[in-house]
Amino acid sequence: MSAQERLTDALFGLGWSAVKRLPEPVAVRLGRTVADLAWKRRGKGVLRLESNYARVVPDASPERLAELSRAGMRSYLRYWMESFRLPAWSAERVADGFDPEGLHHLRDGIASDRGVILALPHMGNWDLAGAWVTTRLRTPFTTVAERLKPETLYDRFVAYREGLGMEVLPHTGGSAFGTLARRLRDGGLVCLVAERDLSASGVEVTFFGDTARMPAGPALLAQQTGALLLPVTLWYDDSPVMQGRVHPPIEVPGTGTRAEKTSVMTQALADAFATGIADHPEDWHMLQRLWVADLEPRPTRPHPTEPGPTELRATEPRPSDGAPA
Repeated sequence: MSAQERLTDALFGLGWSAVKRLPEPVAVRLGRTVADLAWKRRGKGVLRLESNYARVVPDASPERLAELSRAGMRSYLRYWMESFRLPAWSAERVADGFDPEGLHHLRDGIASDRGVILALPHMGNWDLAGAWVTTRLRTPFTTVAERLKPETLYDRFVAYREGLGMEVLPHTGGSAFGTLARRLRDGGLVCLVAERDLSASGVEVTFFGDTARMPAGPALLAQQTGALLLPVTLWYDDSPVMQGRVHPPIEVPGTGTRAEKTSVMTQALADAFATGIADHPEDWHMLQRLWVADLEPRPTRPHPTEPGPTELRATEPRPSDGAPA
């Protein structure tokens, strides 16, 4: 393990051991202070966040983009402060910490026993939403986590999310897809973070007027299992309660090849994400490149018929998305 890896692991260990013991007002102030310091440094993550917001709000002035990126960093650090503290929250605090619109889509899907796929962008606090599902709805679910370096940090994230009631599958090869499909055929719930896939096999979509790649996994799982595919977007307001919306289901097209159906469904998913992000851009925590035009040229290959290692996106541990250090 390198010195940088040891430091990263130690910092996250400190966060989970120390921040969760802080009184909530102190944790809120700490998160805002760290966010403002990171924003003032104008590091690569902040600059990329601002660049991404420029696509979401194309008519924004430089001053407006700066305001958005500052608010975005505060939202991002609110995610971290909440996540560090979630293991210490009472069941009542978790159950009262999220207030989603459109919940009937999810309740109806769970009651149908056909299986449900929740697909989310990197908005708000995914972990809180997941803990709310297991606590308030008393519904377990399955997700996938990518392996991090050092391995001890990956183990921390898996233990943390399993402690919140999630089943976490390792993101290795294509094996996760088969397990997720079995869970869905049994009427289970699967949650995937699904707006970023930088591989050549990602599905190309139009996202805020330009081309991006998103993972094929959610659409392929819905086609193969008959499960309901529900987009979800999350955001914060001025209260301690996170807000969210469960969007109407994305239907499998009645005609077309598997690749054509996957393309149509993934575009519909992108459109739902764009609606939520446009309404609450500061709560979209995308500190990395997303659009194809911002990437280095990559070789292309035909659209997949089965998801490869990068086509299932789920609980991507946030250190890979530019966690503050």
